[in-house]
Order: sequence, then structure tokens, then C-alpha cells
Amino acid sequence: MHVPFTGGGPAVASVVAGHTPIGFNVLTPVVPHIKDGKLRALAVTSETRSGSLPDVPTMAEAGYPDIEGGSWVGVLVPSGTPKEIIALAHREIVKILALPDMKEQLVTLGFDVVASTPEEFAHRIKVEIEVWGKVIRAANIKQE
Repeated sequence: MHVPFTGGGPAVASVVAGHTPIGFNVLTPVVPHIKDGKLRALAVTSETRSGSLPDVPTMAEAGYPDIEGGSWVGVLVPSGTPKEIIALAHREIVKILALPDMKEQLVTLGFDVVASTPEEFAHRIKVEIEVWGKVIRAANIKQE
């Protein structure tokens, strides 16, 4: 049964409290609860194991090879932003993400740090739109 929540926080709170027996969520709000023993992670939906939860199998490793759907976060700028500004922002962001304390904090929060190029990130977005567009059409999902 699908139980709708207004966000990840209320969904996690419901599972931690035992009101909802299982939940799917991004890692950021659940990693602390998993590490504290309040939640048990069954699997991650990413293609590879999470750096913050290396002992938790992927869905493929857990016996569900057709379920894959990692989440990601990126930095976007308005279209038409000059390439030199994009290059400068990219260089500085990569430097920040490479700082040991920054990387450690992000992994603690459930993020695996990837500093791809702007072109690689644009390709990732294009692929995600194609993949999830097919899912939306196949499931006949409509905007509410």
C-alpha cells in the first residue's frame, strides 16, 4: 500500500516510529538513523554501493537486477551563461569537493562525491530524462 507523505522527513519519522513498516527514501535523512540502529537498510537503489553505507547491498545484489535509480545533486546555471564563468565555477566547486573535510562530511550525509565535467553532467541529465520519460509513459503517469 502506498502511503503518501508531504516529504522525506515525515516519511522517515513514520518508519522510525514504527507507524509505517517500510520506506523508500534518499540516503541523506536516513543514514544517521541507520548508523544509530533505528532503521535497517535493506538495499540501495544506486548502481553501486554507497560510500556511506558500504555494507548495504545494491538492489541488484539483493536479487532485483531490474531496479536501479540513484539520486544525484548538481549545480545548474541559467542557459546562456558564458563558458568561462561555467569553467571557473566548475574549477572552484571541484576544489571544494576535493577538500578532505568536505568530502568526509558529504559521505557522512549519504552522498558519494562525483565531480564530473559540465559536459558529463549535461549528458547525465539527458539520459535521465530519456530513462524516466519511458517509465512515465509506460506507467501512464499524469500530472495531478
